Amino acid sequence: MPRKPVARDAVLDAYESLLIEVGERAATLDAVAKRAGVSKGGLLYHFPNKEALISALLERLDELAQEDIEQMKAASDGAAAYFIRSSLWADTPMDRAFVAATRLAEVAHEETRRRFAGIQQQWLDVLAEDVGPEIAKAVSYMGDGLYFNAMFEGGQGAGNAGREADVEILLGVLDRLRK
Repeated sequence: MPRKPVARDAVLDAYESLLIEVGERAATLDAVAKRAGVSKGGLLYHFPNKEALISALLERLDELAQEDIEQMKAASDGAAAYFIRSSLWADTPMDRAFVAATRLAEVAHEETRRRFAGIQQQWLDVLAEDVGPEIAKAVSYMGDGLYFNAMFEGGQGAGNAGREADVEILLGVLDRLRK
């Protein structure tokens, strides 16, 4: 498969960063081009409109989510433990794509909401295979709570202080639920 042009990746990365930092309204094509260090014509060469940028971001999210799901399935301590451990902001490509896409979901972008629902269902299905459907739902809420509370407490990265202890507490709860 041929390598994607570097400028295309830079534009997509810039869009993702702007969504995370300033939200959907401020992530204009002009702002994206400026952040990426390309002309607006250069941006439009790769992405003829904002919907094309959104589609590429959602494709990125889908690819990263599929990688994450495969890692969940292969986790030596089980999918549920993996899900809880990976529910802290670590500035990974998955974290960045996920948060950027949440900015689109916040403004009721229907395709983004549909993709999120599909990813969440896949996570839930893998969790259910590991711990059963009822505990899977609890694990899902544990992970979501960890992730979003870290975000609310100080934004990306800053909210993880002390959260590692919370992860260990939740893993202990998971062990008790499994018995």
